[in-house]
Order: sequence, then structure tokens, then C-alpha cells
Amino acid sequence: MSTLTQKKGAGAVIWDYLTTVDHKKIAILYLIAGGFFFLLGGLEALIIRIQLAIPNNDFVTAGFYNEVMTMHGTTMIFLAAMPLLFALMNAVVPLQIGARDVSFPFLNSLGFWLFFFGGVFLNLSWFLGGAPDAGWTSYASLAVESPGHGVDFYILGLQVSGLGTLIAGINFLATIINMRAPGMTYMRMPLFTWTTFVASALILFAFPALTVGLALLMFDRLFGTAFFDPALGGNTVIYEHLFWIFGHPEVYILILPAFGVFSEIIPVFARKRLFGYSSMVFATVLIGFLGFMVWAHHMFTTGLGPIANAIFAVATMAIAVPTGIKVFNWLFTIWGGSIKFTSPMIWAVSFIPSFVMGGVTGVQLAAAPADYQFHDTYFVVAHFHYVIIGGVVFGILAGSIYWWPTMFGKMLDEVMNKITFVLFFIGFHLTFFIQHFIGLNGLPRRVFTYLPGQGFDTSNFISSIGAFLMAAGTIVLLINIIYTSIKGEKVGTDPWGDGRTLEWAISSPPPEYNFKQTPLIRGLDPLWIEKMEGKKEMTPAEPLADIHMPNGSILPFIVSLGLFIAVFGLMYREDYGWGLPVIIVGFLITFGAMFFRSILDDHGYHIHKEDLIDEDKGGRA
Repeated sequence: MSTLTQKKGAGAVIWDYLTTVDHKKIAILYLIAGGFFFLLGGLEALIIRIQLAIPNNDFVTAGFYNEVMTMHGTTMIFLAAMPLLFALMNAVVPLQIGARDVSFPFLNSLGFWLFFFGGVFLNLSWFLGGAPDAGWTSYASLAVESPGHGVDFYILGLQVSGLGTLIAGINFLATIINMRAPGMTYMRMPLFTWTTFVASALILFAFPALTVGLALLMFDRLFGTAFFDPALGGNTVIYEHLFWIFGHPEVYILILPAFGVFSEIIPVFARKRLFGYSSMVFATVLIGFLGFMVWAHHMFTTGLGPIANAIFAVATMAIAVPTGIKVFNWLFTIWGGSIKFTSPMIWAVSFIPSFVMGGVTGVQLAAAPADYQFHDTYFVVAHFHYVIIGGVVFGILAGSIYWWPTMFGKMLDEVMNKITFVLFFIGFHLTFFIQHFIGLNGLPRRVFTYLPGQGFDTSNFISSIGAFLMAAGTIVLLINIIYTSIKGEKVGTDPWGDGRTLEWAISSPPPEYNFKQTPLIRGLDPLWIEKMEGKKEMTPAEPLADIHMPNGSILPFIVSLGLFIAVFGLMYREDYGWGLPVIIVGFLITFGAMFFRSILDDHGYHIHKEDLIDEDKGGRA
């Protein structure tokens, strides 16, 4: 981006990114926004760990602790992990299937801006009377009674943001089904594309449950209904069901693309085909399918009864089987390979034991009688952080380093990458391994302080030191990004040297049209097949012709801005007289932009084949 700024000037670059519908630029927007929210969520985590470092600490008040804890979970799940994975999906999936773009470039842009404005709206709560304080799940029993507008920020911000996620999921489904290059059958798709495909299907079915739950909560809080008020015939447990029918598939929406990242990295740096490709695909689909059958394992203590508890316990344990298939396939891929320990490979190898530990404690929690003891203790906190950080965050870091040349045309500095790994990896295990034992010793989660002499003092202090090591690793990564963006050298095609899939068959970063000619796919790992035959480029599936491209548009930004304005009016409509006019203005902006889009006769533009030939000659010269 820095070289682009020098050529065009800052204003032109900002306008370019506000109006872009190019999946590669949208990937960069997701990366920047998700990275920002990741830092924000990390800062909130540090506040939590400072508060818990010593007993009877008064670093923050109980009320503020509840806000920080709620915003940490919400930010990390919805505003950091999801968009950072969408950044990788946008950057890589269209290239891996040999497509020129996603199916709906306009919707791709709209999905990003909705997510972004929803996230900004949620975080404005800090400055407008206090953040949400009912936990990241925002259970109705707490949320309905929460004073102020904090929970309203949560409800409306996640509705807007979730709409963007749903749009992105539908777009990737359509892209993968319809836009694969000739010869790219389903069983020749790279594993990252497969995991994106299954995760997008999960988004399609899981997010409506969250939308309904939040809508009912919004009606209770803003319009005086009683869906969740037991005194008026409502039922708060219904909200828990709706939330977890979304919330458990959400875990797989996050972890499956991370699995896909490691399934791409391990074969490249072990210089071997992925072991058991078809069983990996089967396991991915099975995890997606079973992911919808386990939600009530979050609710073993709500009194569903022994039959429901037993069914959900068995289903939860069953998910360990396809996950185990994946773990053994990664190990067999590494086994006997000619391994290059680059930083993405180090992340991939360290992910396996870290994630397996999270999986093992997951099976322990799946036993309903044991869960009665573990539930709402730090054992659960340790478990899900081993899954989310040891799985998802490791995957995001590995994938970002691996595909950095695809996104920016430069490599991150390997020495700094490895420093980041050492600090983050040690810090992660130091922080969360000991929390299993804090939980087994009886410290409840979500408490803002504890008494001295109960056996928690040393453990909590060690845990807090680990959190600061993770922060140090993140700072080194930031320095690395700034340093390489200024000083880093440009890389060419296939910068890692052993690329197997199509994203490495073109220049890094790719041109705006991705492929001059759609490639012909002749098997799994298509680039590797061409390399083995001594070819440096993919065999084209079509003659060189004009390429049709979509025009950029500011309308996705305006549609999202309108909704952003409208939800402010919706929240404050009873407090201030200007609430209703603001709602009307916001919806007028949104629907006006949508109407303008529907009557706009926008046919895009063409890149002529003569220009492509000239570009080719210029590149060779």
C-alpha cells in the first residue's frame, strides 16, 4: 500500500479503498479492521489480567470489569477472529479456484462495510454511557435488566455486523459453487477452499438463530415485549438455546478455516502431498454437520434433564472423531517429509499439540456429570482459549505470514516472525495452561477479584505474566509489519519456492484481473503438476480475450452508513426527540442508495487483450 500511496497520493488511495469491489483490496480492509479490533480485544484482556494478578486488587471497579470482560469476548469473536479469517478467504479463495473475482463483488464490499460500521457502533458504547456488561453471550436474564444503553449497543451493533457476515458467507458459497476453473472438481479443491465452503454453509444456517435471538432481546429492551420475562410468561432459557444454536457452529465457523490454513501450509513445507485428502474433506463436512447437534452442551446445568444431557454429551464426543482424523493426517503428512521450518510451518507444528489439548479438555467437558463441576470455572476459560487461540489465532498468524506476499508482494522478516512465535507461544501456554488448575481448585469465571490465601495467588500472577508475553509478541509482529512495508523487498511468483496451489501460479500480489487466461486444472495441487512437467506457468483453458471487470462503487459504504445512523435513532428514540427523525434519515440513506443501485445501468469495463499483450511484453523487458 505504501508504494500505491506514493504513486497516487493519500486521498486517491483512501477513495480507492472506500469504493473498491476487488476481493484483494477488500481482504486488506478486513485485515486492517480485524487487526485493529484484535489489538483492542488484547488491550481489554490485559486489563482483565492486571485486575486478577493479585488478590483484592482494585485496578478497576466491579462494574467496569464486567464491561471489559463482555467487550473482550465480543470483540475477539465477532470483530477480530471472523474478519481476519475473511481477510484470508478474500485474499486466497478466488485465486485457489482460478476465478477472476467473487460471484458478487458489490455484495463483498457491502459485507465488509456492514461489519465495520457494526463494530464501530459497538465500540462507541465506551464513550456514550458505558459498554455492554452482560457477558459476551448477553444472556437474557442479565441483558434485559442491564441499566443504560450498553446492551442496546451490543444488540444493534451485532445485528448490523452479523448482516455483513451473512452476506459474506452467501457470497463465498456462490463463488465456490459457480466460479471454479475448468477441471476444478469438488475433489480437486484445495483444503482451504473446502473449509471456507463448509464454514460459509454454517454461517448461512447459524447466523439466523443469532439474528432471531438478538431481535427478540431488542423487542424486550426497546419496545417492552416479554419474550424473556418469566413474570409475564416469557422464558430466558429460550434465549440460551437460540444463542448456542448459533454459538456452537460459530466455533466451527472459526476453527475450520484455520484447519484449512494448516492443511495448505504443512504439505508445502513438508514437500509432500496432503495425506488422506478425501478423508480430510469428509472430516470437514462431518464436523460442519455435527456442529449443529451439540449446542446444549453449553447448557448441561440449566436443568434440561438426563436424556437431553446424554444425547448432547454423546454428540459432542462424536465430534472428536473427525477432528482426530485431521490431526493424524497432518502428522502423516509431516512424517517422512523434507521439512523446511519456516515461520508458517513452526506455527503449524506448534498448533497440533496446542489444539489437541483444547480438544481433550473439550471431551472432558462433554461428560455432563463432570461438567456440573467444571461449569463456570476457569477450567472452561482455559479450554476455550486453547481452542480459540491455540487453533484459530495460531491459524490466522500462520496464514497471514504465509499469504502476506499474495496480499502485499513482500515477505515479512523471518527473524522477527520467529521472535513473535517464541514470545506468543510461551506466553499463551503460560497464561492458559495453569488456568485449568485454577478452575479445578474452584475459582469461578467472570469474578473481578478473589480473597488471598485460597490457593489462587501464585497461579493468577503467572497467568498474568503470560498475557504480557503474548502482548510483547504482538508488538514485535506490528514492528515487523511496519518495517517490511517500508524496507521489504518485492517478491516474484511463488516466493516460498514450493507452492502447490493456484495462488502461487501468478505474480505476488496478483494483477486486478487475477488470471490473464483461466487455468486448466488437471488434478489436485494443480501448480505442482505443471512444475513436475517442467512448466513454469499453468496451462490455459481458454484463448487470450478481453476481460470484463466490475466498476468500483461508493454505494456499499453509503448503505452501511445509513444503517449506522438509523440504529442510533432506534436506540435513543425514547430519550430524545431527535430519535425518530434520525431513524427516518438513516433508513432513507440506506434505501435510497439501494434504489439507486437497482436503477443504475452499470456494465463495468473491459481490459482489452492488446493491453494484456503489451503488459506481458513490458514485464519481460
